[in-house]
Amino acid sequence: MKYFRTTAQNGQGMTEYIIIVALIAVAAIGVYSLLGKTVRSQVSGIAHEVSGQSASQQLNTARAAARRSGTVARQDVTLGNYDESTESGNN
Repeated sequence: MKYFRTTAQNGQGMTEYIIIVALIAVAAIGVYSLLGKTVRSQVSGIAHEVSGQSASQQLNTARAAARRSGTVARQDVTLGNYDESTESGNN
């Protein structure tokens, strides 16, 4: 006996994948908004060091951004004050 999937079952499977991808995207946006400047500064520092230049400015920028991220992470953030909280961290 062969098993045939109906169109409704195929649609349900696709919907589940879309929901999972959407949740991953939301999580990635949240992490990037918190740590974006830190990661960009560290990558810039690595690029400078690989090219033989000093990366002290980029590393200092990364340290400062990490401190700001820590401050933002400790704040009580709701949907009502999310914009103000993330802007105060300048990420």
